[in-house]
Amino acid sequence: MIAEPEDRFVPADIDITRDRDVTVVFADGERAIFEVGELRGACPCASCRGWRERGEVAWPRPGQSDAIVIVHAELAGAFGLSIDWNDGHSTGIYAWRALRRWWDADMALPLVIDPVPDDPATGAHG
Repeated sequence: MIAEPEDRFVPADIDITRDRDVTVVFADGERAIFEVGELRGACPCASCRGWRERGEVAWPRPGQSDAIVIVHAELAGAFGLSIDWNDGHSTGIYAWRALRRWWDADMALPLVIDPVPDDPATGAHG
């Protein structure tokens, strides 16, 4: 059977080890493994994106532990995965398309493309 181009974005199997990683096998057979710390640090929610936009770290926030565990995870329709973290955070939805693109780029690019903060020293806009 030949995989359709869109199959690369469709999860066929998901395995979660709460304190270690999320493994997604996509319909085209690609197996992607995302460590929990990488996922939490790349959270796509508006708050985390806002911190990154201002040049701050989204996780761990000042005074927070860097020990992170998935408390609960569920499908967000066919769109992605919703994760509740042990640090109380639970608003990011990890879209399958974004996760696959991130994986295909060897996770060298951001999970989501955040606006670049303005540089107050030069007045340059991101």
